[in-house]
Amino acid sequence: MSISISEFDYLRNLVLNHSAISIDSGREYLAESRLAHIAVTEGHASVGALLLQMRTKPFGTVHRKVLDAMTNNETWFFRDLHPFDVIKRNLLPELIAKRSSVRQLNIWSAASSSGQEAYSLAMMIEEDFPELRTWTIRILGTNISSAILNRARSGRYSQMEVNRGLPAALLTRYFQREGLEWVVKSNIRNRVEFEPLNLSKPWQMLPSMDIIMLRNVFIYFDVPVKKQILAQARGVMKPEGYLFLGCAESTINLDDKLERVPFEKTSCYSLRS
Repeated sequence: MSISISEFDYLRNLVLNHSAISIDSGREYLAESRLAHIAVTEGHASVGALLLQMRTKPFGTVHRKVLDAMTNNETWFFRDLHPFDVIKRNLLPELIAKRSSVRQLNIWSAASSSGQEAYSLAMMIEEDFPELRTWTIRILGTNISSAILNRARSGRYSQMEVNRGLPAALLTRYFQREGLEWVVKSNIRNRVEFEPLNLSKPWQMLPSMDIIMLRNVFIYFDVPVKKQILAQARGVMKPEGYLFLGCAESTINLDDKLERVPFEKTSCYSLRS
């Protein structure tokens, strides 16, 4: 039983209403690949049968599992690399000088998925900025999916996942092998917090941020939601803070209160003065 147009439309509306993520029509293959295991574990012969039954039931555990699967975005360690180079060579030295009196930095990995970005930041700070060991450094990762947050907190990754972007020296230094998985050592894992947050809803209880990583998520949202997210990001940025978007994303025609800060191979954004 393949996914019918009506069942796929139901799924698209479910995801849109709960996360503001827009799934294009004609992408039934995405539902098939991401929901097949849920259909099997729930005792259905196909994804179409799973969706058919979901339509007749009140929102519950199965609906949350489906939302988690459909909103789980791909990531990897030190993704795109250039933003991490800019943070290491330019931004952190600048922020360390400016925050020397308070000795505190807040860094946010928004839409942190399974945690690779947040752990990459923690490893970079441990590796290259030993002077920050006596500072209060808060690295926060957030995501809409409770299942993916639990996975991020566990710090467990497959061989394929650690092969993607993680230098061998850092793997040896900051991970330990447990069976077929690699686990982030506690000295790094304890430096990162993971909390639930829906980017498309009002943000509450977030501290002011020195660096915000809001990368590779705008492709899932329509223009009004993008504008709303950028306005809220400005609201939690410190006056001398920085915002990173994905390499193919920008604030053009979305927010004129953020100013692009160019570097050789990438860019970020600061509050326009």
